[in-house]
Amino acid sequence: MSETDKVFAGSIPDIYDAYLVPLIFQFYALDMAGRVAAGRPKKVLETAAGSGVVTRALAPLLERNASYIVTDLNQPMLDRAMRRQPEDDRIEWRQADALRLPFADAVFDVVCCQFGAMFFPDRAEAYRAARRTLRDGGLFIFNVWDRIEDNEFAQSVTSTAATFFPQDPPLFLARTPHGYHDLHQIHCDLRRAGFEDIKIHTLAAHSRAENARQPAIAYCQGTPLFNELAARDPDLIDTITARAAHDIERRFGTGPVSGKIQAHVIVATK
Repeated sequence: MSETDKVFAGSIPDIYDAYLVPLIFQFYALDMAGRVAAGRPKKVLETAAGSGVVTRALAPLLERNASYIVTDLNQPMLDRAMRRQPEDDRIEWRQADALRLPFADAVFDVVCCQFGAMFFPDRAEAYRAARRTLRDGGLFIFNVWDRIEDNEFAQSVTSTAATFFPQDPPLFLARTPHGYHDLHQIHCDLRRAGFEDIKIHTLAAHSRAENARQPAIAYCQGTPLFNELAARDPDLIDTITARAAHDIERRFGTGPVSGKIQAHVIVATK
């Protein structure tokens, strides 16, 4: 993973939240919120919270006496999440590294993380940190994207961008968000962290947009793919976005578009 794969700054957080969240994250956020809230936890930790889509879905489901700590390594993303969240005295916001969580042992009923594990430089270490902070019987609930071939808009945009730079294709989407999908590897990493009770569910859905330009903007300008494109030729970003929209429209039709998305949902019990 390139260092730029982790950079969500500048205009990226706002575009990410406005375009990418409703396109692909909202469905899985609602799924995760339901899974977390089902056990009526009193203490919840969220890592890699991004722009707060899970936080907004989960907070209304938690009991009034629950406490909810929301963290992310990237302060601009956390700032965006804080601005979007309704006032809630149960929520504490903290910038924190998921590999080095600044919390005591055995304090949380649930640790949850939506689409963050793919960005961890040492996943077993991050899982070990989550397990350390869980009480006995606590749940670590997270999800990761399946391979890019099962996520149609992401694959289409990646293919389009590659035509502009055939000698050095920008592969952020395939390399990082969709680069950690092997179920055996996920099991192994969790076992290395000390988890033994591990359940994985593969969950498919469809992302929908009013037009093809929305997913093109979402991926080209609302993810670190933007950083890769800018490093190659910043003057081409708008052109590549327009071409990506054209290619999505050609493949998925004019007007409203719909593409398959697929992810793995993991529940590990301490």
